[in-house]
Amino acid sequence: MKNMLNKILVALLVLSSNLSFAQKIVIKGSDTVLPLSQKEAEQYMKTNKSVNISVVGGGSGVGIAALIDGNTNIAMSSRPIKMDEKIKLQDAGRTYKEVKVAFDALSIIVNPSNKVSQLTREQIEGIFTGKIKNWKEVGGDDLKIVAYARETSSGTYEFFKEHLLNRKNYAASCLNMPASGAVIQSVSQTKGAIGYVGLAYVDKSIKTLGVSIDKGKTFVKPSKETAKNKTYPVVRPLFFYYPVKTEALVKPFIDYVTSAVGQKIVDQIGYVTLDK
Repeated sequence: MKNMLNKILVALLVLSSNLSFAQKIVIKGSDTVLPLSQKEAEQYMKTNKSVNISVVGGGSGVGIAALIDGNTNIAMSSRPIKMDEKIKLQDAGRTYKEVKVAFDALSIIVNPSNKVSQLTREQIEGIFTGKIKNWKEVGGDDLKIVAYARETSSGTYEFFKEHLLNRKNYAASCLNMPASGAVIQSVSQTKGAIGYVGLAYVDKSIKTLGVSIDKGKTFVKPSKETAKNKTYPVVRPLFFYYPVKTEALVKPFIDYVTSAVGQKIVDQIGYVTLDK
């Protein structure tokens, strides 16, 4: 009996020792990058048993704020870090590095029942700034437009505003959604809806639109192919930001994500690989 208790005690001590030495990596931020990071972490941990990776969304702004506060090892972002964030990091004494992990074709989506199949950048701007209020104004049915946007902490919200709204403000009538999945669900259930999501979130419950940035001369739909051949006009890089002081901890995982194996996962998830 005594020998059995000793064996159990030794086993518990070994287990405790292994847990205490487990490398813990916290990743926070972009909802766009979230499904990619989750899958990469899942596969990485299968062959790196001593590493425990936690992945949490909330938006690019949330991830970078956590980086500033020292509450994350990696910040996921669907936009470049902003100047005021750089200053805050500098003031906090946090030297950081930026790594591109994939590319995304930001997709404009509508309800499948909508007969509109393409929009110019100017029309998209008009819809989301509130100047265009009915689908009949852009060749659709006589139906009120319901615009869904991401919340202000989202990098996708920022990128969309800068590149498709010409930095104009969203209309007060836009409905801000907490996550890309919520945008998909809302658009799929609302006949007059329009929204935008990362390419990996696109599914059969919604319809993607062709986009023109040359005033209607050329319309291109989002796909991995049109992003790779650079014909789709709204392609953006997806980023990891991490503190230099924890580089030894996170670099093996980041190297995995940017490796050939990790980039296969990028393709599987629905984003565009770095070799585009």
